[in-house]
Amino acid sequence: MEIGTDNLLKGTLKKVFGYDTFRGTQEHIIQQVMDGRNTFVIMPTGAGKSLCYQLPAIVKDGTAIVISPLIALMKNQVDQMNAVGVNAKFLNSTLSKGEITKVKKETLAGEVKLLYVAPESLTKESNIDFLRQANISFVAVDEAHCISEWGHDFRPEYRRIKSIIKDLGDIPIVALTATATPKVQQDIKKNLEMEEAGVHKSSFNRTNLIYEVKPKKQAKKQLVKFVKEHKGESGIVYCLSRKKVEEIAEFLKVNGVNAAAYHAGMEANVRMKNQDGFLNEDIDVIVATIAFGMGIDKPDVRFVVHYDAPKSIEGYYQETGRAGRDGIMSKVIMFYSYNDILKLEKFNKDKSVTERENAKVLLEEVALYAESAVCRRKQLLHYFGEEWKVENCEACDNCLHARQRFESTDLVKKVIEAVQQTEERFDMNHLASLLVGKKTEHILSYSHDKLDAFGTGKDHDEHFWRSIIRQTLLNEFIKKDIENPGVFHLTQKGISFLVDPFKVEMVKDHEYETEGEEEEIEKETINTTAYDKTLYDMIKGLRKKVAKEKDLPPYVIFQEPSMEEMATLYPTTMDDLIKIVGVGESKARKFGKPFLTMIEKYVDENDIITASDVLVKSAGAKSKNKIFIIQQIDRQIDLEEIAETKDMKYEDLIKEIENICFAGTKLNLDYYIDHVLDDDRQDDIIDYFMTAETDNIKEAMEELGEYYSEDEVRLMRIKFMSEHAH
Repeated sequence: MEIGTDNLLKGTLKKVFGYDTFRGTQEHIIQQVMDGRNTFVIMPTGAGKSLCYQLPAIVKDGTAIVISPLIALMKNQVDQMNAVGVNAKFLNSTLSKGEITKVKKETLAGEVKLLYVAPESLTKESNIDFLRQANISFVAVDEAHCISEWGHDFRPEYRRIKSIIKDLGDIPIVALTATATPKVQQDIKKNLEMEEAGVHKSSFNRTNLIYEVKPKKQAKKQLVKFVKEHKGESGIVYCLSRKKVEEIAEFLKVNGVNAAAYHAGMEANVRMKNQDGFLNEDIDVIVATIAFGMGIDKPDVRFVVHYDAPKSIEGYYQETGRAGRDGIMSKVIMFYSYNDILKLEKFNKDKSVTERENAKVLLEEVALYAESAVCRRKQLLHYFGEEWKVENCEACDNCLHARQRFESTDLVKKVIEAVQQTEERFDMNHLASLLVGKKTEHILSYSHDKLDAFGTGKDHDEHFWRSIIRQTLLNEFIKKDIENPGVFHLTQKGISFLVDPFKVEMVKDHEYETEGEEEEIEKETINTTAYDKTLYDMIKGLRKKVAKEKDLPPYVIFQEPSMEEMATLYPTTMDDLIKIVGVGESKARKFGKPFLTMIEKYVDENDIITASDVLVKSAGAKSKNKIFIIQQIDRQIDLEEIAETKDMKYEDLIKEIENICFAGTKLNLDYYIDHVLDDDRQDDIIDYFMTAETDNIKEAMEELGEYYSEDEVRLMRIKFMSEHAH
């Protein structure tokens, strides 16, 4: 490359992007693009992949076309480019006709340096006609793994890209992906007809990520505990479905986490508001669907949680890669249950046979990864064709905790012999069946029951042998066939091992129970029959004292169920107290301090281990009703109208409002009550509750029933508790 061009690139790098030097292989890649050569880039998310096409696009004459499947990512990158003075535009379904005309006009005038196009938009004849007239410098195919049926996000429209580019002329192509197995790499090069292209592959090792897989038991409780341990830090929680996204986001909010939902089914303005809130640090935790690429470039995401198992290792790797882009240590957690794998398999039932089979292989890889006790980093790197020689990465659950190891020289030998005797043509399940001596239809059809290897491993089950086969693969005694990823071949190491075996140790897989998975604490109250009687009496005594000081009836301070739960859970912080049934934030702040001081002293003196993390508030259907009712009351909607909208009886609505009030939310019903009762009649009922021993409605009606209806007394009790208890 000429010195002038080299200086121009470095000058633009500093001026536009603010960097003094290139990272890793960026400079070499950019030089190839500048020379007009086809280029293939495999670079983990966050390693500076976008710069590889953005910088040459700015420097070269004409407009670079960037094909991207994610509308959110397009917008994000266009905003970033525009913010640094580079004219970038996008062409997708979100634009109006007028906006599309404006984009095309600017492009044809040579004013646009980067034009982001959705693959669907690229196939429209009107857009192809327009691109024929434009001066295109090169085409960048982002997320190129979408070309391959073996990729984790196959999109048929990506298959048409090459024929469309050919139609536009002899234009160089830059293919970019963050995740590609050897098979996917081969598919990309073949489909884009760029077999001769230089492949630039960065290491897949994300050194600052700590990997962990947890059994999916009481997952909500585990999640809220983990998120609260990382209070104020940015994190992403991935879920399988839109419904689960909404549920988990609501659940986190109910438990005091600053969270928001993000999925493709939401209104675009709400989705963008939530994404911007996350990027601008107004929201700590974003809950998103696995299938929906968030298109975010936030460097300080400190944790990524997969609440449900991902569809593939590629997807998992890409999603976890959104954590710790600033190089600071960050955690990635997967809650694993084999039930999730079965659910995902059901989702694939309507796909073609090939797609279904491919998806099944990808899901099996996820299950094997989760259940394996081998170093997580070693497994991930091996999957992407990279060797990891280090024995202990010291940054995954399998390496940080002692693993049960066992001598397995003979087991490895049996696997290698099984692969050899079946002529290196079969997958893991076939080999496992062969080793345990199972006469499946497949085994019999190939006469494999006659082989010496048949039944040599009958002392163990198929699950055990799948683990051994996988570890034999990870230790490179066998390797995957690139053309048929489920099939195994022998390596030179494996062949030598049969001649001259040496000691090999393997680790025992994790055993995840299938019973009681995902059991959740779905009630806001818990069984409080076993409360601490001594502490309960102390709380009751203090309640009487506080009530006297404040000139209020004791039940206004805390009611019986609240005191029983306090004597069960021993809350010692304001956060703990807010979680107690019938307390809520305002009541906790108003009356809580002396009770917390007393409980803390009692806990210290009696050496009690508190159970402050036992109570996790649920965010079920009741919570959605609750939010709706509060919003309607804030808007001063008549109660009859609210009941009608929710298809409820009026009496049931009053009960729902009472529950909301007694759980700690202050409600102002004056707008409604003032129409029902005049001031004097209101004062009468308030006076009664002010001097009553209890707020029991039955007792109130015995005293007031001659003059007031039960509905009127209930409404006034809500008003009284809202004004005095919160």
